Amino acid sequence: MSIIDRKSALSGLTVREAMRRLICYLHRNATIQMAIRQTIKYKINAVLILDQKDEALGVVAKINILGAYYAGLPLTMPLDAIMAAPTITCHLTDSLDSALDIMRAARIQRLYVVGDEPNKVLGVLAYPDILGILYRYCHQCERSTLRLLESGSTNKLTDHFKVCELINPALHTHDENDSLMKIMESVAVRGFGTVLIKGHNDLPQGVVSITDLILAYLHDIPPSATAKTIMNTPVLSCDYDEPLLMAVKKMIFSDLDSLYVHRDSPTNIVGVLTLADVARLRSGSCRACMISRIEMNS
Repeated sequence: MSIIDRKSALSGLTVREAMRRLICYLHRNATIQMAIRQTIKYKINAVLILDQKDEALGVVAKINILGAYYAGLPLTMPLDAIMAAPTITCHLTDSLDSALDIMRAARIQRLYVVGDEPNKVLGVLAYPDILGILYRYCHQCERSTLRLLESGSTNKLTDHFKVCELINPALHTHDENDSLMKIMESVAVRGFGTVLIKGHNDLPQGVVSITDLILAYLHDIPPSATAKTIMNTPVLSCDYDEPLLMAVKKMIFSDLDSLYVHRDSPTNIVGVLTLADVARLRSGSCRACMISRIEMNS
């Protein structure tokens, strides 16, 4: 049992404690089609690209694949034609705080983890990994939102963060009849991973994610097809005043990078909550993490 003094829940924790050791990789001459299949199979947002010596050469993320779809490149194109390089890394012993700073500055969703050999990747650290460790802390804490809700002590939730404190009100929306090409252009410019699709009555009808778009690429659906042909329904959302931990739980267990936020009614979408936004909070689900000592199993 260890006790860690911290200004935030991440202070004192290292990359080693949160990273995943399962690394999904392909070699530089593998095809775009192979990369799409790997991202879908393992529910990941990027694939590490290795050279002939099995050293890190670059990364192909879903957004790179989306660019290939937009450009009309064939699925047989080798990955070194679309990969981003160099690979941005962090060290096993780096603090999670410093890793988060690198991710934020580089505007990326993941870091690859190295040890003494800078080109030998040992693991990967992404926002879901950081949120996973924060969720574990909050679940075990005696001030846990879940425990308080189960006990009916909602009056003790005043110090707990709510969804409304972290949402991004800048909604990225498209009409259900807009083309996939138009949606790809918006995703590239605005950098959002999902697009809210509305119908003729201006009500939410579904969601199109980058994953949906690269699946359309894989299945040879033309970019001229409309959003309604590939959108997912219904729109998954959480309440504006919902405790933050409950929303994080939904995202973690549903493999979602973001969750739409509604107010008063599920049809009134007012913003979006992302794992990146929650990770940048650098705390658990309540303000106690910022000012107190947290006791956790080491």
